[in-house]
Amino acid sequence: MNDGRVLARITAVEPLDGFRLRLTFTDGLVREVDLSSDLWGPMAEPLQDPTYFRQVRVDPDVLHGDHVAVGRPAAQASR
Repeated sequence: MNDGRVLARITAVEPLDGFRLRLTFTDGLVREVDLSSDLWGPMAEPLQDPTYFRQVRVDPDVLHGDHVAVGRPAAQASR
């Protein structure tokens, strides 16, 4: 169901101490997230290197892409 809201996108990212990121969204919200407990498994193994993790960047074309939308956005799916 589409309730008419537009999902905010990440416009900027800044690495902080540890495995924390400061995210800036298109709606002006700035949020700090700690990803330390999410960096597990073979796919996340390279990100456990702090030097590599700090190379984080936003690439809107990759994040949005030309992919077919599947299901509801995560914010709505968790309700």
